[in-house]
Amino acid sequence: MSISLLLLQAQPLTQVATSLPASQNTLGLWDLAVKGGWIMIVLAVLSVIAVYIFSERYSAIYKAQKVDFNFMNQIKEYIHDDKIDAAKALCQSKETPIARMIEKGIQRIGRPLPDVNTAIENVGNLEISKLEAGLPTLATIAGGAPMLGFLGTVIGLIQAFFEMSKAGSNIEMGLLSGGIYTAMVTTVGGLFVGIFAYFGYNILVAKVEKVVFNMERNTTEFMDLLNEPVD
Repeated sequence: MSISLLLLQAQPLTQVATSLPASQNTLGLWDLAVKGGWIMIVLAVLSVIAVYIFSERYSAIYKAQKVDFNFMNQIKEYIHDDKIDAAKALCQSKETPIARMIEKGIQRIGRPLPDVNTAIENVGNLEISKLEAGLPTLATIAGGAPMLGFLGTVIGLIQAFFEMSKAGSNIEMGLLSGGIYTAMVTTVGGLFVGIFAYFGYNILVAKVEKVVFNMERNTTEFMDLLNEPVD
């Protein structure tokens, strides 16, 4: 008799548990963002900025990386044939940092070689600064986003301990869950944004270094061309 009574009492609880909607047992990104508070809004803004900088700089550096292997050969032919205007026109038709550097060098032909080299280096420095635009901001996001996440963690833990102090000896998990939830959500958000920005920054820096190497190689080749003895 007692076993039958227990089964009858447990049956409604089982029906209630199975009748709960599946949505109450899932956790969406929106729920995480709302629970994280204002820090999650800041992290969301930083993530948008990081994605924009990475995509825009990646596209710009990709265009600057394009190398026309016949470019310097054509420049050599034009200079050997004393077709300076044709060499300038060729440089102007190429929208690359290398072409702009060589164009500046061609404009300085006839002056002392150190002056030509200095003019090319000045243009090269300007081109590098253009390629690196936005990278300091991306590096700042990579370092700052996890710190903001940890700030949210500390705030959440303070809230949890504050609820504990108010509850006294009647501590319930429901009082602590809100603060701990906020602490964990902001940590994950900050690390996610920081990791993306960190990897994005290093990818862009590596690509810029390749462009700089090509610029230096073509500059050396151009200066060697000017140093060739005249027949």
